[in-house]
Amino acid sequence: MDKEKEKKGFFARLKEGLSKTKKNLTEQIENIVFAHRKIDDEFLEELEEILITSDMGMETTMDIIEYIKQEVRKNKLEDTSEIKNVIKKYLVNMLEEHEDKEPTENQQRVILIVGVNGVGKTTSIGKLAYRFKEQGEKVIVAAADTFRAAAVEQLKEWCTRADVEIIASENGTDPGAVIFDAIQAAKARKSDILICDTAGRLHNKKNLMNELSKIFKIVDKEFSEAKIDVYLVIDATTGQNGIIQAKLFSETCSINGLILTKLDGTAKGGIAFPIVNELKIPIKYVGVGEKIDDLQDFNAEDFVNAIFE
Repeated sequence: MDKEKEKKGFFARLKEGLSKTKKNLTEQIENIVFAHRKIDDEFLEELEEILITSDMGMETTMDIIEYIKQEVRKNKLEDTSEIKNVIKKYLVNMLEEHEDKEPTENQQRVILIVGVNGVGKTTSIGKLAYRFKEQGEKVIVAAADTFRAAAVEQLKEWCTRADVEIIASENGTDPGAVIFDAIQAAKARKSDILICDTAGRLHNKKNLMNELSKIFKIVDKEFSEAKIDVYLVIDATTGQNGIIQAKLFSETCSINGLILTKLDGTAKGGIAFPIVNELKIPIKYVGVGEKIDDLQDFNAEDFVNAIFE
């Protein structure tokens, strides 16, 4: 399949996955555009309400309204039909502003995956491993969520499907020991990417965060020459809760990427915007289905177009 065809296929799936979000957000905007011909205070108040109730959150909504007012003044806009393009422009610019453009050439990588149980962490790791393998990378996965028996078994299954090596131990093993073994394996086998699962129990926040800190110390000490990324997995269906989770994890570790899952099952896809806007962390991948190849590279323009076109 050529690249152009593949890109079109991805966009169609993204658009389909975001259809509930589009219905929730865009159709409401179109309704008030139809009801108001002129951009005035009443129109902006109604728009503000729609944005807030569509999971944009207060802070991002106020930023969008302020941007609209500036554009209206600057370009002497009057017709409400021009508003959709103004919002699109703001959202694409905001998402792109926080993108990580740093290339990682000729350097081994470690990607630590964090997130609470149930967000699709294990599934995302399997899909990510498959994605990198398809790109010709040599991948090893570390199953360091050792407290949840199902997590290790599930991850083994995904790694079999993706045809990548997994380093795992008995349930209840110290997660740090698994990470240590995986780093030694990555060095010995000269792997390109080591993806590490981590525990996601938030009911005892202190223990979980201490555990994560310990894992980061081991990675820093044993594999300092590698490029280390920390990706937080967020379930889009949780809406504003996703922001709370992201803030929690940010207190313990320096998160430099987000994986947004379950977009195809929710009308809350708008949560992507306040998460990036408030936390200044770029989205790296989006999940729009159950299949092994349903994790896509995040593209700001495609994402916004899929919701607003």
